[in-house]
Amino acid sequence: MTVDAFDDPVPGPAAGSGGAQFLTPRQESVRALFERLAEERDRWVERNSAFHEADRAYLRFLVPENASVLEVGCGTGDTLAFLQPSRGVGIDLSPAMVERARQRHPELEFHTGNAEDPAALAGIGGTFDVILLSDTIGFLDDIEDTLRHLHRFATPRTRIIVSYHSRLWEPVLGLAEKLGLKMPQGQLNWLSSTDIAGLLTLAGWQPVKREWRQLVPRRLLGLGTLINRSIAPLPGVRKLCLRNYVVARPAPRAPEKQPSCTVLVPCRNERGNIENAIRRLPRFCPDLEVIYVEGNSKDNTYEECLRVQAAYPDWDIKVMKQPGKGKGDAVRAGFNAARGDILIILDADLTVPPESLPKFYRAIASGQGEFINGTRLVYPMDDQAMRFLNWIANRAFARIFSFLLNTRFTDTLCGTKVLWKSDYDQIVANRHYFGDFDPFGDFDLIFGASKLNLEIVEVPIRYADRSYGETQISRFTHGWLLLRMVLFAWKKLKAF
Repeated sequence: MTVDAFDDPVPGPAAGSGGAQFLTPRQESVRALFERLAEERDRWVERNSAFHEADRAYLRFLVPENASVLEVGCGTGDTLAFLQPSRGVGIDLSPAMVERARQRHPELEFHTGNAEDPAALAGIGGTFDVILLSDTIGFLDDIEDTLRHLHRFATPRTRIIVSYHSRLWEPVLGLAEKLGLKMPQGQLNWLSSTDIAGLLTLAGWQPVKREWRQLVPRRLLGLGTLINRSIAPLPGVRKLCLRNYVVARPAPRAPEKQPSCTVLVPCRNERGNIENAIRRLPRFCPDLEVIYVEGNSKDNTYEECLRVQAAYPDWDIKVMKQPGKGKGDAVRAGFNAARGDILIILDADLTVPPESLPKFYRAIASGQGEFINGTRLVYPMDDQAMRFLNWIANRAFARIFSFLLNTRFTDTLCGTKVLWKSDYDQIVANRHYFGDFDPFGDFDLIFGASKLNLEIVEVPIRYADRSYGETQISRFTHGWLLLRMVLFAWKKLKAF
């Protein structure tokens, strides 16, 4: 049962397939409460439908399409069904809630059991893409141990999502309960989102995202919806919201073997840099592929790529022409053709030194991050590497996108980005949410990584002045495109 701040039941304890299980007095009282409320739960949900609809909509944003989902504290299974999982499994303490869930959603799998008991969890097989605890954390006797037990259902790519209410709202929620405006919930754990993130860390999970939603959990003739979309997401305001969400992944482990890698070099009018890209590139892993994607140059760049391919037969070099225009198109074409486990973009201007790529590889192969972004704004750079107005714009856009993505960025526009091929395939599968909006290619990957709840890490590099050719960035044309992208990101990531 989905237990949320406004109604929904709780997760956790009950009798599982192995027979009666020992319950603590508090667990007994929680089960009794939700047994009593099972028949009237729909009425409470309908009374606070605005809250529930907004909560489920954001969970739908966090959970990838066709993901396998385990919901701990599934109630009557409505939230789990709303997520449309490829495989959906729920466990709940209340037999009455589980029986209703089975009747309403026969396509899903439900278990009656105490989620704090490993024996009850043993009755659920397999692993899941997403493990969801919607308000469940408020009813657990031992949160840390329960979160540890859930590792049995996780792969390195699994995400655990914990949603709960803000401590600031507890007086309001208590009053609403006394006035009969909210479903009774009993005595709950007192937790902030910081507390939840800390408990996840103690239990071997690494938090990757936090978000706050719903400043006004009522429609109020459309006024509440307007406030939630336009005002609630703002800095300084969002932490006053009723609902908070914490997303975490299993803490990284050392890799068993070195994964293969593809270095993609998009190039247009970069003939003088093509050979240097190979000459300066370290062989940082046993299986390394290099793909030049040429963009209809006027200086014989394509012919130079073919010459370098022939001149370095000991390298696995591929050369292709991009089918369309722009770096974004080149990146998509190259990544679709890549065979490496890890994908790295190296801009052909070589302002990001090829010698720095081993750092990026180590960061992702070791599990320290799942999406690695280069940053040029930490170390001092060459005098002509970046014009002053560009530097100011980079700083400004980094701050804006850090807020929009709930992830600290110091440089969103650095061309070097690294991710797993499997994650890129997921970004492609979910690209319809954002659409084909990005001529640069950077934000298609950044937004996609954020929506997949990947751990984003920045690697500082020393930014150099280009030694050949001219920059292909127009400050004003591309600056206008970036402003439009900010508005686009606000609509897709915040104002819904």
